Amino acid sequence: MTAMNDLFSKPSHNDPNSAKTSDDKVLAPPTSTARNKAQSYDANAIEILEGLEPVRRRPGMYIGGTDETALHHLFAEILDNAMDEALSGFARHIHCQLHEDGSITVSDNGRGIPCDPHPRYPEKSALEVILTSLHSGGKFSGEAYEISGGLHGVGISVVNALSDHFCAQITRAGKIYQLSCVRGAPNSKLTHSPADNKTAKGTKITFHPDPEIFGNQTFNAAKLYKMAQAKAYLHGGIQIYWQCPPASAQKHSIPAQEKFHYPGGLKDYMAICAKNYENLLKNDFDGDVKTDNGERVQWVLRWFTHGDSMIESWCNAVPTPQGGYHETAMRQVILRGLRHYGELTNNKRAAQLTSDDVINSCSLLVSIFIREPQFQGQTKEKLVSPEASRLIDNAVKDQFEHWLTADPVQADLLLQMSLENMDERLKRRAQKNNMRKSPLQRLRLPGKLSDCSTEGSIGTELFIVEGDSAGGSAKQARNRNFQAVLPLRGKILNVASASVEKLAQNQELSDLCLALGCGAGDAYRAQDLRYEKIVIMTDADVDGAHIAALLMTFFYRELPELILDGHLYLAMPPLYRIAAGGKSFYAHDDAERDQIIKKEFRANQKPDISRFKGLGEMPAKQLRDTTMNPETRNLMQVKIPEAQSFEARETKQLVEDLLGRNPEKRFDFIRKHASFAKNLDI
Repeated sequence: MTAMNDLFSKPSHNDPNSAKTSDDKVLAPPTSTARNKAQSYDANAIEILEGLEPVRRRPGMYIGGTDETALHHLFAEILDNAMDEALSGFARHIHCQLHEDGSITVSDNGRGIPCDPHPRYPEKSALEVILTSLHSGGKFSGEAYEISGGLHGVGISVVNALSDHFCAQITRAGKIYQLSCVRGAPNSKLTHSPADNKTAKGTKITFHPDPEIFGNQTFNAAKLYKMAQAKAYLHGGIQIYWQCPPASAQKHSIPAQEKFHYPGGLKDYMAICAKNYENLLKNDFDGDVKTDNGERVQWVLRWFTHGDSMIESWCNAVPTPQGGYHETAMRQVILRGLRHYGELTNNKRAAQLTSDDVINSCSLLVSIFIREPQFQGQTKEKLVSPEASRLIDNAVKDQFEHWLTADPVQADLLLQMSLENMDERLKRRAQKNNMRKSPLQRLRLPGKLSDCSTEGSIGTELFIVEGDSAGGSAKQARNRNFQAVLPLRGKILNVASASVEKLAQNQELSDLCLALGCGAGDAYRAQDLRYEKIVIMTDADVDGAHIAALLMTFFYRELPELILDGHLYLAMPPLYRIAAGGKSFYAHDDAERDQIIKKEFRANQKPDISRFKGLGEMPAKQLRDTTMNPETRNLMQVKIPEAQSFEARETKQLVEDLLGRNPEKRFDFIRKHASFAKNLDI
């Protein structure tokens, strides 16, 4: 936008003749002089901008604008030049220093920019040509640099053009050369003096951004620090030294001096990026492949148990925040590899996976080094070289497939997580499609629901019961003013092991969501919940406990916020009624039954013990008094442990083990706890 705005002059808001636009900006009408010039448009109106004048006139064309990002891009251009020397094997050290006056110095021990007269312009040194001419440099032919991030020959000259002072100091051939510039133009001749060390070489650039271009903006020391550190990760052999004023270091909580050296490259970077996440797999998928022509691919992938994906990519040590062919190719190789593994293990659902399903909750770092890379624009934020896809495919494909088959347990975990992500994606799509229905369709309630008469949700209760028989008893026992009843048909779908398609097609769960009115998953809307309490009311036997577990799993997986907000409860219906001598008691299990008999009845009394086979066989009055009347009932509130706590992770794992798709987990649990199950009443 800055480059676009530069094309127009800003009129005064005090001009009475100006006209307001819809966004309240004032556009002054052209003066008669300007109108006459426009009408006499001829060859005299054609400007030729020479040297570095186009850069100062339109900086947005070269660095994307004049904002903070563009300001820091100046540093990136100079640092990239130093890194190119390192990538070519000529530099081992780079020094980056932020000075108190806001200027920056970047130096390396590479070959040094040539300073001898240029063949085409004998009156100028090669250094002056490079600093003052666009599209000049040693990276076009590929002879001086086989692998580099500089393509257009404008980087250092653009920095020179946009600096109010710029100094290049070159150590080469036993001499120290120096050339200073002001706003792109040399303000002195190239000077030289003997070097103390005759074998020393290198380039040292110091520049200060021009306030006429960038206003009062200054460099962010923390951002420069991270930019320098990131370069060290991309080249395991390079050492980068950082220095800044103590005040800047204290302000941004960074070291005033530090040496960056990471022999492990991207592996070391991954260790820092992922230190606060829990790994899903015991091993990362990483690699470093070099080709015969000097090209190279480095990558590290690590999957986590939770969290969003983090993808960072580079080409020739230049960060590509908008991705490009290398990122896309990496995602496709991983997707195809996991699909192929699913086919080998006879998992047909794997064919429906997308790259997002696999990369979700993953940290992906990929760095490539190729000849003649093509970027989208001078700021190089996106790689558009098609050959990057070929390089990634050849280097990574076979290695990923071997990595999967070498550890089936690990591969199965990755496949299972990806399928769960796929289910979530399909569920969100189904919910989105459902939201497109008309308001009349969304308000329609399921036919089996016996709603309460109270308007609003405060004080209302929804009892979810199993079967029409129990539903009939509950409808007779309820208080119609504030209690609603929804009968469900037997055991509902196990959402922990069902596919999204089955979940979307399940009528019972569809009716339940319709009755609740608040949506599910990402579409959950707490303000639209139609009842204050949701009460699961099932028989007090093994089957009833199973149905209650399935319903709790549904709420846990699809409506966790409803539980967290304290809306879900379990009813506690009795299993026995004990009566004798005009007294009656209710017991929830065998132990309570025996305790009541021992405590409330004489030894010679033989109380009448009735065992309720189900809620449907319990008289409405007894159901009301024992289970539904707020004055006499007992409700158990369902809670979820605090997010990210050990208990929360343990709960998630327990639900997955007992109700998930892996039957071996349930078998192991039963075998482990079999000794606790005695005298089962079947």
